[in-house]
Amino acid sequence: MEAGNVEQGRRLALLYCSECHAIDKVSPSPLRVAPPFRKLHERYPVETLEEALAEGITTGHPSMPQFQFEPDQINDLIMFLKSLE
Repeated sequence: MEAGNVEQGRRLALLYCSECHAIDKVSPSPLRVAPPFRKLHERYPVETLEEALAEGITTGHPSMPQFQFEPDQINDLIMFLKSLE
């Protein structure tokens, strides 16, 4: 995986994910069943999301929409998630 841009990853998270997931280091998620991004690394290595982000995430919490990202977006989003660890 190539190095990503943390700030661009944060922007992607704000645009696509923040309606349900907390993307900062302290807030609860707006949707209670959606885990805060800062806790994802406690469940599994965030690098394992690379394939799911490329093919389209179809699991997660029950109301999660399907997203599909380009390789550079995936790198950026994963780098942002790692910055929250």
